[in-house]
Amino acid sequence: MTQSSPAGNLLREILLAGAMIGILVLGLWAHTGSMPPLVVVESSSMIHDIDGEVGSIDAGDLILVKDSSFESIVTFAEASDSTDTSYGYDMHGMAGDVIIYQKNGDAGTPIIHRAILRVEPSQTLTPDRTVTEEDNNTMHCPNGGTWDSNSMDQDGDLGTCVLTWNVPGTNVSDQEKITIHFDGVNAGYYDCKRMAHANVEPFLVVWDWQPKHAGIMTLGDNNQCSVDQGGLVVNGSSGVHSESGVAGPVRSEWLIGVAGGEIPWLGSVKLMVSGTEPTANGDISPGTKFVPESSFYYLVTIIGGILLIPLVLERVLKKVMESSPEAYQIKLEQELFDHSSEE
Repeated sequence: MTQSSPAGNLLREILLAGAMIGILVLGLWAHTGSMPPLVVVESSSMIHDIDGEVGSIDAGDLILVKDSSFESIVTFAEASDSTDTSYGYDMHGMAGDVIIYQKNGDAGTPIIHRAILRVEPSQTLTPDRTVTEEDNNTMHCPNGGTWDSNSMDQDGDLGTCVLTWNVPGTNVSDQEKITIHFDGVNAGYYDCKRMAHANVEPFLVVWDWQPKHAGIMTLGDNNQCSVDQGGLVVNGSSGVHSESGVAGPVRSEWLIGVAGGEIPWLGSVKLMVSGTEPTANGDISPGTKFVPESSFYYLVTIIGGILLIPLVLERVLKKVMESSPEAYQIKLEQELFDHSSEE
């Protein structure tokens, strides 16, 4: 039997490691239906505890990205409405799904925030089909309404003029403008985790909002009711921004996926490597700035365990093998052989 060279052994180990990583990625892809199947959380916008908490989303966590249909997303409003079929559903520490999406469909770091409510067209008018996509709202909708290029019109074509809106899970039905108090009476209670002052309620209030189009309103669990869709939706909200401005209600084509299972702490390694340099799309990575201190302790413990477990297992298996009947028989036969050889 020929003995492998050190270079051959190294190449074999590299190929084996690469194959194992490939199998893992393919398995996650098959499970989630999404590629990439995992995302690393960079910010603290979803934390529930400053020291980190398994079950909620902290910076440095790896999150499985599930390929789910836009229609199947459960919002906070629906999950907190006792008359809704989704009542009681929660993910990552609160009612409703957490979604991953591109702001306004633009390039840049995706947002991972909770789906709060869904706005849907109620009454609509057929638009002027002779105008171009670049024309303004009045030209599309000369008889009134808000031009929504992605909602289906009553004539069966894509694009309609929305006169009124519905919000599933709330008492908003057939309304031109949306006002909802998430006070536990008119809708589920959403705690802003802030002091009530200057006539600002401690719970989420959507006030006199006329959406630009149908979609999902989103909010980070740690953002004290500053919704992603900005000040036109909730008073005082700064919103999240992309190249084309403040994010609008999330459309289906902007959706990357729904946040599934959480693998805590391990994403911190990627954040350490990335540092705070600009990414390929121009965003500035915060590095490990928002990673809870406890995550580093757990990460070191996991890495130490990974390194020590094989050594411990080797010792345990060696002891088991040495105490087995087969090992005793081999030892006995060896002693007999040595004794006969001496004679």
